[in-house]
Amino acid sequence: MYEGKFPKKRYKKTLLFLNEVVSKEEKILDLGVANPFSEILTKEGFNVTNTSGEDLDLNTTVVKTGQFDVVTAFEIFEHLVSPFNVLQDIQAKKLVASVPLKLWFASAYKSKTDKWDRHYHEFEDWQFDWLLEKAGWRIVKSEKFTNPVKKIGARPILRKITPRYYLVYAERQSSFNP
Repeated sequence: MYEGKFPKKRYKKTLLFLNEVVSKEEKILDLGVANPFSEILTKEGFNVTNTSGEDLDLNTTVVKTGQFDVVTAFEIFEHLVSPFNVLQDIQAKKLVASVPLKLWFASAYKSKTDKWDRHYHEFEDWQFDWLLEKAGWRIVKSEKFTNPVKKIGARPILRKITPRYYLVYAERQSSFNP
């Protein structure tokens, strides 16, 4: 998927954020198959279990267990037709998630070769906040950051100053009963 080019800035920002809000003793369910970032988390001492590639739009069983303290979802929800269903069904008390922000100067990402590597949603921050709140989550901490590219042109200049990613730590609202 990354063809040897890892998103180092995104990984670094996400790891720093995660270290601030999750302890290494907590059990993490990372939505998505094992990937370079989940391997980094394991090397950093986090207790991470990945999902096995099930279609979370159709089957949310994997998040309906009480055996995890935290669910992480790094660039997952934009691929789902209905992220509300999985967000509502999560039994863990903590959620750390990141999504790509909608850019007015670029259309949503769509791989021409991989049907799973497509964005159904690219969010504005308020939309993702609303989605989380409606699914029973209270946002505790959030952060936006850019994703500059080493190219020449108007869009690369805009990518240096326009936030591309939105990272959120949320806790299950105590009055919420899924």
